[in-house]
Amino acid sequence: MMIEFNKDTCRNLSNAIEKEWLETNGIGGYASSTIIGANTRRYHGLLMAATRPPLGRTLLLSKMEEFLCIDGKEFPLSTNIYPNAIYPEGYKNLVQFSLKPFPTFDYSIGGISIKKVVFMVHGENSTVILYQVNCRGERQLALKLTVRVMVAFRDYHWLTHENPVFETGYKILDNSRVCLQPYENLPPMYVFHNAEAMDKTSFWYKNMEYPKEIERGLESHEDHFSPFALQFDLNKGMDCYIVASTNEYNKLNVFELLKKETALRENVLVQSSRLNQQKPLQAEAEREKIVELCETLLPVSNSFIVKRGGNKKSIIAGYHWFGDWGRDTMISLPGLTLVQGRFEDAREILLSFAQYISKGMIPNRFHDYGETPEYNTVDASLWYIQAVYQYLRFAKDLNTIRKDLFGVLKEIVEHYKKGTRYNIHMDSDGLIYAGVEGVQLTWMDAKVGDWVVTPRMGKAVEINALWYNALKIMSFLAREMDFITESTDYSRLAQKVSVSFNDAFWYDGGQYLYDYINGETKNCAICPNQIFAVSLPYSMLSIKRKRNVVEIVKEHLLTPYGLRSLSPKDKDYIGRYCGNVYERDRAYHQGTVWAWLVGPYISAYAKAYAGNKDTLNYLKGLFAPFCDHLSDAGLGTVSEIFDGDPPHTSRGCISQAWSVAEILRAYFEHVYGFENG
Repeated sequence: MMIEFNKDTCRNLSNAIEKEWLETNGIGGYASSTIIGANTRRYHGLLMAATRPPLGRTLLLSKMEEFLCIDGKEFPLSTNIYPNAIYPEGYKNLVQFSLKPFPTFDYSIGGISIKKVVFMVHGENSTVILYQVNCRGERQLALKLTVRVMVAFRDYHWLTHENPVFETGYKILDNSRVCLQPYENLPPMYVFHNAEAMDKTSFWYKNMEYPKEIERGLESHEDHFSPFALQFDLNKGMDCYIVASTNEYNKLNVFELLKKETALRENVLVQSSRLNQQKPLQAEAEREKIVELCETLLPVSNSFIVKRGGNKKSIIAGYHWFGDWGRDTMISLPGLTLVQGRFEDAREILLSFAQYISKGMIPNRFHDYGETPEYNTVDASLWYIQAVYQYLRFAKDLNTIRKDLFGVLKEIVEHYKKGTRYNIHMDSDGLIYAGVEGVQLTWMDAKVGDWVVTPRMGKAVEINALWYNALKIMSFLAREMDFITESTDYSRLAQKVSVSFNDAFWYDGGQYLYDYINGETKNCAICPNQIFAVSLPYSMLSIKRKRNVVEIVKEHLLTPYGLRSLSPKDKDYIGRYCGNVYERDRAYHQGTVWAWLVGPYISAYAKAYAGNKDTLNYLKGLFAPFCDHLSDAGLGTVSEIFDGDPPHTSRGCISQAWSVAEILRAYFEHVYGFENG
């Protein structure tokens, strides 16, 4: 699907600044801004380097301020936002923005066309900005391009302000290389260019404004330092370039880099073309729309898969601000790797997290700085078992499981049975209890200071659905490896869990599942967590109960962009995700729509209504709204969350791994029929 906007969209300022592009480098770094190049959040910038891949993200190159000079008269290409002012107004000269496959800006001024292309080099903290100029006029004009460099050198969560500690000097290595290092504790940035001259005037740009940070109730103004400007003589007919990198290249061929990166993107597109070879499951127009959605999302998978230590890999949970989280990684793994045949990537990710197993738990997340991970999650390890099972289903690689992973899975189950961190343990009825005061353990993990918004202490419905599923998987794997006694033991425990689950969680009054149980407390809030008791490969529910769960979720929680986290009829429901940190985190799991939950809903519906002649058409219709969303916020990708109330405005991260992954997984498994193709 071609993401492209004409001048009417580009020159509509309020509309244009809502559309954001993202370039990634495969090690956690990225470049990102809006389609007019105006940074609207602290996370925007041209070189957000991963200094400790995949984390340690540091904004080095903030942006460029660009002017085309025609016979001595300046015309802006760039756009900046300040309090009550827009300067310069380069968006008025922008005639088109597109992703083909890189962010591409087309400007037109007095018959002169300038194409700007921005891309990152895979595996490096390097961003290339390439300018291509075409003059159609008959008269020879004096043409110059002036590009002023603007830097920040700060952690991606922070903001920079003019300060005396910032070292404003730099080294000119030769006529095409400059080195900047404002702080000793941050890596240097090298600027490579083919400019004709350098303007060494330096100064601070003060008080640039970020509208998205204002929306989020956070500090929203920043200063940027400009050490110099580069001046290009366009009359020589050469393409102009600037490269910002943490690598000190001796030689640099920008056009070879462009060729290499283009080939990488085209290779992914070739792989995704198999979608066009699918069986004729739907009407042509509808088929093509869904195929376009998936063809667009397949290359996006690359943006989330990153290196973590040595040759191992992990999955970034979302851009701009998430790192690699254990839960998100395991949920995302099937859609980002397995259904696409990327079995080696999946294997490396599973082996990578196996290294961090501790007391039967995989990490919840890794810190931006420091190696010690956090283990405050009850479900990540259970999702890990599910991911290993999916790996076997698709890759048919029992040897890796036997040799490297089955012992890890056994360790998880044994610690959950006897007890591990945060009072996670198996109760006498076989169900999993988890929770201590002040700690958030499930995916509904919002916390403000010491306040856990949705603590869900006790026996949570999705945790015990995952526990039953894990025991059935362990029984299956043990049987596949001829460990018959172990297989039987796991099967018996699973049967006990099945009986206890149905007795404890079924709410007769509402004909659905309690969200969590803690002693005499049985929470009957209608939340999406019960859907996993239907969607997972192994379910303990009867077909009647499966359908009841699906129907209650459909009635109360289903929206065009996923499932609400709480029924609108609940007294605690919050329909809009906005305001300061407190207000947003309060809404995060109390009404906000989560796009990734459309995947479990589709799987649950497919299983509850298997064989129904209308099921396939219904499922296909659930993908349609995401086709339009690809041009709304994060271009070509899917947002993290949406408002619970119509029109369901997109919120949170502009590109979320499990949002993309679950759409792809659900499509391949339940519409395309990839497994059986």
